[in-house]
Amino acid sequence: MGINKIQFQKGLSMAGFMEKYGTEDKCHAALVASRWPAGFVCPKCGGTHHSTFERKGLHYWQCSICREQTTAICGTIFHATKLPLTRWFLGMHLLSQSKNSISALELKRHLGVRYKTAWLLKHKLMQVMMVREESRRLDGRVEIDDAYLGGELPGGKSGRGSENKVPFIAAVQTTETGHPLFVCLTKLAFTKDAIAQWAKKSLCASVNVVSDGLWCFRAVTESGATHERTVTGGGPACVKLEQFRAVNTLLGNLKTTLSGTYHAFDFSKYAHRYLAEFQYRFNRRFDLSVILVRLLRASSVTSPYPERLIRAAEHYG
Repeated sequence: MGINKIQFQKGLSMAGFMEKYGTEDKCHAALVASRWPAGFVCPKCGGTHHSTFERKGLHYWQCSICREQTTAICGTIFHATKLPLTRWFLGMHLLSQSKNSISALELKRHLGVRYKTAWLLKHKLMQVMMVREESRRLDGRVEIDDAYLGGELPGGKSGRGSENKVPFIAAVQTTETGHPLFVCLTKLAFTKDAIAQWAKKSLCASVNVVSDGLWCFRAVTESGATHERTVTGGGPACVKLEQFRAVNTLLGNLKTTLSGTYHAFDFSKYAHRYLAEFQYRFNRRFDLSVILVRLLRASSVTSPYPERLIRAAEHYG
């Protein structure tokens, strides 16, 4: 068996990371270049003429038109942070380079911060990933399957009706020969209306969807997609069917990632972010050397997300 070039790529080593982002000044310069690649643009009026000054150790830009004063972190996911940028950058590096992600507890140890701080930093970065992936649309051949986070409660319902299970749809765009390209993982209820709305948002009209016999999957055709439906009958044999190899492999990798990295997390409140984190890394796995740069860019253009919203549960139909 040949070497998997994606798994054996160099990526960004810790030594390379420290050379590029090892000081606060280097991190600040990288953030400024990422947020304003063509030069300063006023976030209030869009003006480019400005002056700069220092106040309490912070670098400020003042727009010459509207007089708005701003810093590199104002209006971004880093807004009002008390953490040094070096901690944020190290957190982004660890989240983006690790194949199986990193828990908030382990992040706490690497960053030298409190658990609450590490948890909030991780969830803010996962929010960035989720926002970045919201516009993801799959095309070509797409395998889909229903999947669940969580298990059965003692004395509760079994199977899909379990009160402790959070449903989500797994969709994998493949080559014509079945090799995975991109993935879309979305928390939703398995109803005809929910699938139809998901398909209109996440699938191009030219998609050919391959699915099992779950009745609600027929609704993908409302987006213009064609649909190949195979009634599998359930059981262990169905996961070995060749037409579902990519999505079943993906779900196996996702399960391994979650069980191997996290002791536990609140599925009902935060599943959407953990799914988005996996999706973000998977869809950018082809070039790990630039994934940090891309995450930095996404963080610099994502609006502030306060802790009260981070801790709120996502509602879905």
